[in-house]
Amino acid sequence: MSGASIILAINLLVAGLFCASFVLIALYDARHVSARWFALAYAAGMGYIVLEALIPAFADARLAVFLGHAVFLLTLLLLNIGIARRYDIKVPRSLLAAIFVISLVVVALIQDMPRDSFLRMIFYQAPFSLMQAVGAWMVFRAARRRLIDNFLGAFLCLSPLHFLSKPFLAYMVGGVGARPQDYLGTTYAMVSQSIGTVLVVATALLLLAMLTADIVRDITDRSETDLLSGLLNRRGFEERLASITRGHAGKGLPVSLVICDLDRFKNVNDNYGHAVGDRLIAAFADTLRATSATSHVLGRIGGEEFAIILPGSNMAAGRLLAESIRAAFAECPVDGIPATERLTASFGVAELAASETPASLMARADAALYEAKRAGRDCVRVSRFERVIDGPAFIAL
Repeated sequence: MSGASIILAINLLVAGLFCASFVLIALYDARHVSARWFALAYAAGMGYIVLEALIPAFADARLAVFLGHAVFLLTLLLLNIGIARRYDIKVPRSLLAAIFVISLVVVALIQDMPRDSFLRMIFYQAPFSLMQAVGAWMVFRAARRRLIDNFLGAFLCLSPLHFLSKPFLAYMVGGVGARPQDYLGTTYAMVSQSIGTVLVVATALLLLAMLTADIVRDITDRSETDLLSGLLNRRGFEERLASITRGHAGKGLPVSLVICDLDRFKNVNDNYGHAVGDRLIAAFADTLRATSATSHVLGRIGGEEFAIILPGSNMAAGRLLAESIRAAFAECPVDGIPATERLTASFGVAELAASETPASLMARADAALYEAKRAGRDCVRVSRFERVIDGPAFIAL
């Protein structure tokens, strides 16, 4: 068995392991649709490796060479579909189909060209290079990319160069063999398959790292999300508040906090049932989302208590938002509650003071909220921070 054959066997095993890994991810969470496509890609890659290994058994290997080219091209096509699914990009079906079909026609036409022809080798490798370039293009088109995504994009940019360099490599190491059956016995095959192993492993590891990061983020999001409202729970909200106040205070930027509480929520549960109370919670959360900016951070921090962080906004902006929410909620219909019954909420607003802790900010906003409750509910109160000799003083207005 030649060195290239041994490397082929290793590639087959590695591709199988990665295929199984992507299958497990797809089974773990059906939302990771891209994992299914990655699994299909590596399954197709296994088929290509088998075809490569079987070429010496054919008297006329032209069909096997053609099928091998088609299957490997299919591998890269499936990989690109998975990348598009992962980044929520529309799959460029027309482009991928055009590359696939035109490539097969070209490969069929060059079958009788001399194997050592530089032009033939370029035509053979160019489709693989194009497919990888499309993958890199899709990664860099993504609106939101993390470090791992940039690594993947950069690696996919290098892969086209790898395929285009193969004709030069073939000339440097003595050619690709006089016949397809001789390929596995060449130095070129051993070098090419070794580089292929690196590509297979590196691509798969980057994809697995990316999907693993997605899973960790999903688990974190679920642990910090209130299921009924879809907003952050208290733990998640307080972590965001600590992070935002720390970052903005260091830059001298304002941060405001609004805490709101549904008025007479217990009466709703008592008179109409807990199912209606749950719908009221969900309706108020929808009102918060509809009236808040995308930069605002929303949370449900208690039974009927909610909070909003306004990064970069002062107390006047916080009060304006609270009044907007109060007016919008008053017009919000809730199934199970008579239209004649007006829904109301009370609000407390505070702005982060110099050297103030997140806990102190929440305490002041909460104190302003209770002042709104004492003032008759369905209103907004703000808290001014004054420092006196004995310590901070909270004043609700």
